Order: sequence, then C-alpha cells, then structure tokens
Amino acid sequence: MNNICLELKRWGCDIDGAMERFMDDDELYVTCLDSIISDDNFDKLGNALKDKNYTIAFDCAHTLKGVIANMGLTPLYDTVVKIVEPLRNGQTGNLLLYYAQLLEAKDYLNGIVCQEMDNT
Repeated sequence: MNNICLELKRWGCDIDGAMERFMDDDELYVTCLDSIISDDNFDKLGNALKDKNYTIAFDCAHTLKGVIANMGLTPLYDTVVKIVEPLRNGQTGNLLLYYAQLLEAKDYLNGIVCQEMDNT
C-alpha cells in the first residue's frame, strides 16, 4: 500500500474497502483521487447553495456522495451526507456551514495527495 493510502487510512478513510473495489490497484486509486479533488461538482454545489437552487445542489451533492463513498473517503462522506439528506427532505438550514466543512475536508485530502506527490 502506498504512502497516500496509508495516510488516508490514518485519517479515517476506508482504504481496505476501497482497495477491494479497485482490485488493490493503488496507482489507479491515486489517479482517481486527483479526479475527485478537481471535480467541478464541489464548485457547482457551492454556487447552487448560494443561489438557493436546491435541485442543482442536491444533484451535485448526491453525485459527490456516490463517488466519495466508492473511494472510501469517510471524512468527506460523513460531511456530504449532512448536505444530501437535508436536501432530500427539503431542509435547507446550515447547508453552507456543512459545505464549508466539506471544502475543509477536500483541502485536507488535497494536502495529503500533494505532500506525498512532492515527496516522490
């Protein structure tokens, strides 16, 4: 298991489950991490929440939830669920707060990936 996966595991990510889905191909997994970090659904979600366009916000958050779950990124998953489920139920309070937390978790993920890439 590469250093990025080890660091993600220490952060609380379900790397063992993710590796089962990725057939233990940690290079492919890291490539997919780059795709998540640059996923434009993060920006679209923020814009939709600010514009109070909750249909688009739900679609973006739901898409992110699926990808994040498949990647085993538990800290991000736990946060994006706080956006998806209220939107699913028509509740809109605290969504920008949870969005800010989601971005913090994404930045932390990015830091792990970038730090390890710089060390190689």
